[in-house]
Amino acid sequence: MRDAVIVDAVRTPVGKRNGAYKDVHPVDLSAHVLNAVVERTGIDPAIVDDVVWGVVGQVGEQAVNVARNAVLGAGWPESVPGVTLDRQCGSSQQAVHFAAAGVISGQYDVAVAGGVEVMTRVPMGSSLGANVGFPFGPKMLARYEGQPINQGLGAEMVAEKWGLSREQLDEFSLASHEKAAAAIDSGAFTGQYAVVPGTGLEVDEGVRRETTLEKLGSLKPAFKEDGVIHAGNSSQISDGSGALLVTTSEKARELGLKPLVRLHTFALAGDDPIMMLTAPIPATAKALARAGLSIGDIGAVEVNEAFAPVPLAWLAETGADPKTLNPLGGAIAIGHPLGGSGAVLMTRLVHHMVNNGIRYGLQTMCEGGGLANATILELL
Repeated sequence: MRDAVIVDAVRTPVGKRNGAYKDVHPVDLSAHVLNAVVERTGIDPAIVDDVVWGVVGQVGEQAVNVARNAVLGAGWPESVPGVTLDRQCGSSQQAVHFAAAGVISGQYDVAVAGGVEVMTRVPMGSSLGANVGFPFGPKMLARYEGQPINQGLGAEMVAEKWGLSREQLDEFSLASHEKAAAAIDSGAFTGQYAVVPGTGLEVDEGVRRETTLEKLGSLKPAFKEDGVIHAGNSSQISDGSGALLVTTSEKARELGLKPLVRLHTFALAGDDPIMMLTAPIPATAKALARAGLSIGDIGAVEVNEAFAPVPLAWLAETGADPKTLNPLGGAIAIGHPLGGSGAVLMTRLVHHMVNNGIRYGLQTMCEGGGLANATILELL
């Protein structure tokens, strides 16, 4: 019976908007992590059956199949194919799901999954530019009676539904920066970084060590005049990329590679597309039920910090141990390079599990349209 394992996971340090990667093309950033996988594992890239790549803003420099262009930019053989997908913020987590499904089904023996977003060069919303057309359609808008489809307002709805105060959100956000800074200082990320030459960026760029509750408290609400969501308790606009090498246990042995984790269970969920950010809750429940595990079996969790209410609502509904949640900080501190974030989070989770002997880890992300992926990993 075929399985799917991750034998390497690598990511760039995440860059701030208009920061270290402002002059780096998304294809080149992707090519960099592809070659990092080759350098770290010693594989011949010719054996890769597919590169499955997540990108959200598929326009301009991120149009026309970044995956294939990155393969060619990396100097890999022209025989290596690539495909680019969009499940919004969970795109590169979905890339891992597709790669694993291909490996388990026998369509692939070796695949690389990952993603990229350089939001500095391809700003969020670029695909909604002039003459592009409105994406939602009159029938969908009629179904929801013209309600605003806006993630920031969705975050306000989540905060209201779960009774989360601005102070609670800001405390969580401050802790994200503190945990990320501690992880950097301890070297927790050192083994996963693929530093991009010429950028001068050796660690995640967005962490604000000087942040305080007072500074967060001074920021104006971003989406509602009397709201609780602001720039400081939301994910940062960022640039970054990550890649994971996926194969079977048998193929890994044949290649002389040691698997790090097994891709144990996958799940997807859809939820209210107006509130939009709550689907990680049912996705987690579905993954745990499918795996035959309880939340208490999970030793580390990555819930993407799109906005602070998302992981806090997830925590309230699942009853997870707060100590397991985002132990290295999250997107509020490190950033959220959309199509690359799933791969960045999974790389963080894999290395954290290996470094700390954690048997089961779970990753889940809210996604545009009221969607979520959930992935359970098992340490090998």
